[in-house]
Amino acid sequence: MGVRKRSSAVLFVLLLVVAGCSNAGDRLRDTVSAFADALSRGDAAAAAALTTDQAAAGKTLDALFASLGKDVHVGVTSTAEDNGAGTFGLDTTWKFGPQKQIEWNYSADGRAVSAGDDWKIQWDATTVAPGLDKGPLSFSTLVPQPAARVLDRTGAELLTQHVVTLVDLAPGADVNAVAALLNPIAPTITPESLAGELAGGKPVTAVTLRDEDLAPIEAALTALPNVTLRPQTRLLATDRALTSPTLSGLSDLWQQRMDAADGWAVTAQTAAGAQRVGGQDATPVGDIAATLDIGMQRAAESALAPLATPAALVAIQPSTGNLLAVAQNAPADAQGPLALTGLYPPGSTFKTVTVSAALQAGQVSADTVLGCPGTENIEGRQIPNDDEFDLGEVPLHTAFAKSCNTTMGRLAVNLPPDGLTKAAAQLGLGVDFTAPGMTTVTGSVPVADTSALRVEEGIGQGKVTASPFGMALVAATLAHGSVPMPAIVAGQPATADDTPVPLPAGVDEQIKAMMAETVSGGTATQLQDIPGMLGKTGTAEYVGPDGVQRAHGWFVGIHDDLALAVFVSDADSSTPAVDAAGRFLRS
Repeated sequence: MGVRKRSSAVLFVLLLVVAGCSNAGDRLRDTVSAFADALSRGDAAAAAALTTDQAAAGKTLDALFASLGKDVHVGVTSTAEDNGAGTFGLDTTWKFGPQKQIEWNYSADGRAVSAGDDWKIQWDATTVAPGLDKGPLSFSTLVPQPAARVLDRTGAELLTQHVVTLVDLAPGADVNAVAALLNPIAPTITPESLAGELAGGKPVTAVTLRDEDLAPIEAALTALPNVTLRPQTRLLATDRALTSPTLSGLSDLWQQRMDAADGWAVTAQTAAGAQRVGGQDATPVGDIAATLDIGMQRAAESALAPLATPAALVAIQPSTGNLLAVAQNAPADAQGPLALTGLYPPGSTFKTVTVSAALQAGQVSADTVLGCPGTENIEGRQIPNDDEFDLGEVPLHTAFAKSCNTTMGRLAVNLPPDGLTKAAAQLGLGVDFTAPGMTTVTGSVPVADTSALRVEEGIGQGKVTASPFGMALVAATLAHGSVPMPAIVAGQPATADDTPVPLPAGVDEQIKAMMAETVSGGTATQLQDIPGMLGKTGTAEYVGPDGVQRAHGWFVGIHDDLALAVFVSDADSSTPAVDAAGRFLRS
């Protein structure tokens, strides 16, 4: 019996020892898991309470989460216990950036000590993050150096980084003193405008100034109470006079490329200075080669400047599809990127499409004699020529050059419902293009399932719309023979949502001959002095919001390896558009 009792006692002791070891290991895992969970929640107090130095840990972790944020996940990879000493491993991931796209991943080992029946994490800042023992950590973005530039087609700088200064006003600022300093630079800034902006009781940015504008007034602005100067780096036109709507698209593309090339760093602020403890170097970024020509852009903007109503000019190189100039005047700028996305009835410039459809349908040839009465009722729609001029019977090429609405309306009636839609698509109109650096809309030519609608569409009215970009592409297609894929970044042409069907052989040449006659003896004789000039004028009627009938002016043209469209809102005739084209081409 004695031997049996001794054996049972030994077994019992061994079981207690094993059970104790098992419980100690479980408790260690629980403590480490609780520590990792607290870190993952960004709960500095809870994590610090599990350590051997709660005060030091709490202070360090509070500063860490305040600096790096709380988008962190900590996982336990291992735990081990040996005679009251514990070890463990952690995997940590921090996420940074606007879309949390940047990840800082690392692994760390730690120790734990038993405290009675519990465990405590041996406080060591490096268990939480590399370099945390050397000083507070911070995250920063590393931008590519040198910064990319946007160049024009000649290699000249179009857009470059500049330091600008935001002039911020807080409630209580002396609006009279501020306006007196800023008004000579920005005439729209007045005491009344500033007071209106501050009426909400919150700080506002009054203006953004380049260095050359700020320098003469910087000291005076700085001396004013409730005025703060805030420098920033921005991408701006090297020539501040350039205001093309394409610049914003190129700026967006530049920003996308710079963002994609950004590096990042986590640094520890040590007594000896900042020391990088994690990160990735920025990737070098090449310059963006735009297709715009600064000289042509200046000429286009100058050509539009005299016009009092919104106006736009788009010039395309037919052989490549490259956009050479995209210009607007100040009234157009106030309404948005009209040159690229504004949609208007194209009027008689659309007769390029109508004639193309009629030629392809076999209705006519360029020499077919047709009627051009001053006015005619076609399928219930009374169609007049401008001032009801009457040419009698004339060849189609003459009716085109003189812009006979009655002739074109009659041609359109005899087309199939989708005839104009298909002919327009062959010229790029109604096709959507996607290209790096620009957002464009060409226009819309709906299927005309009634005769009356075909009459309207045949003269560029009704439901037909086009943008200046769209009509410039029509001219470029006629010059090229097929739709050139437009581009604003060299070597990166657009993709189309539909592949335009090529024009049948000879159609483009017949229309270009008619466009030459338009300049030599038709509605665009103001451009006769420009050798080889081809063109088509257009006046597009519309009813304004006030119920009054008005008219836009258009011109599309081809000159050597350049195609252009000019649009002038509320021009009443095509003359202002033709004159603007002339100023551009002669400059």
